[in-house]
Amino acid sequence: MEPITIAGQTIEAGKEKQILAVISKLPTRTEIEIPIIVRRSKKPGPTLLLMGGMHGDEINGVEIVRRIIANDYNKPTIGTVICIPIFNVYGFLNFSRQVPDGKDVNRSFPGTRSGSLASQLAYHFRNEILPVIDLGLDFHTGGARINNYPQIRGLMDNPKNLELAKAFGARFIINSPLREKSLRREAGKIDKSILVYEAGESLRLRKHAIDEGVNGALRVMKYLGMRDEAPEISTESVMIAKSNWVRARAAGLYYSFVRPGQQVEIGQKLGLIAGPYGEFERSVKSRVKGHIIAVNNNPVVNRGDALMHIGTE
Repeated sequence: MEPITIAGQTIEAGKEKQILAVISKLPTRTEIEIPIIVRRSKKPGPTLLLMGGMHGDEINGVEIVRRIIANDYNKPTIGTVICIPIFNVYGFLNFSRQVPDGKDVNRSFPGTRSGSLASQLAYHFRNEILPVIDLGLDFHTGGARINNYPQIRGLMDNPKNLELAKAFGARFIINSPLREKSLRREAGKIDKSILVYEAGESLRLRKHAIDEGVNGALRVMKYLGMRDEAPEISTESVMIAKSNWVRARAAGLYYSFVRPGQQVEIGQKLGLIAGPYGEFERSVKSRVKGHIIAVNNNPVVNRGDALMHIGTE
C-alpha cells in the first residue's frame, strides 16, 4: 500500500500519526492548527474520512468523531481512516457557524490560498485532504435552533451513495441536490463520495444524535470491510423523496405538538401560535402525510419563520 502525504507529512502503511496542519494565524500571531488523526492498516483498502466541526457551533459532529477516536474505533483492519474532529477551528472557538469574516466554509469551495479565511480553509481541504480519500462522512447538526432528527443526506441518484446511506442506517435517507461551492459538489467533481449526517441542533449535545452518528460510522466501516463488528440497525430507514418547511402564518409564541421523527397525517394539528397578550391563537396544521425530519425549538417566531420540516416518502 502506497504512503499518503498530508500537510507535508508522510504516513506509511501500518502507521498512525497526528498531523497539525497550520492554516493561518490570528491577529496575535498565534498559529491556527487543525489536528488530523490518521490511522492506517498494513492491508490495502479504502481511505475513509470522518469529519466534524465544518460549522464551528455544530458540536454533535465534534463529539461523534471524538468518541470514535477515544474508543479506538478508527483503527481499520484494511485501508485508512482519517479523522478531523474540528475542521473550522475559528468557529469552534467563537461558538459560531462561520469564520470571523462571516463566511460559511461550506459555501467557499474550491477556495484559494490567499482569499478569505473560509476560502483558505476550503483550499487546504481541497488540496490536502480530498485527493487522498475515497469517501467521507461529514457530521453536522441543525442550525439556528433547528433540531434535526438523525438523517443521512447525499445525491442518492448515485447507486454508490445510496448503498453507503443504507449501510449507515439512519432513520431518514434524504436525496439532497448538490449546492454551489459546497464540499459535496467539489468532491463530486473528482468522483469522491461525501455523505452528510445531520442530527440535533447547534451548541447542544444530544445523546441520541451522537449515538446514531457513531453507530452509523461503524456500520459504514463494516460495510467497507474496515472492521469486523458494528451495531445492528435498530429501525428501518425511510427514503425521503421530497420535503417542505411549514412556516408561521403569524408572529407570536409557538407551541409544538409533535416531535422530530414522528409521522403525521394530512390535517393533523402540529402546533399553535399565540399572541403574547392573549389576543389570538392560531393552529398550525399539516398539509401532507409525512415524517417530521426537523423542528424549530425557538418559541418566539415571526411570520414566515420555518417551524418544522416534513419529508414525504
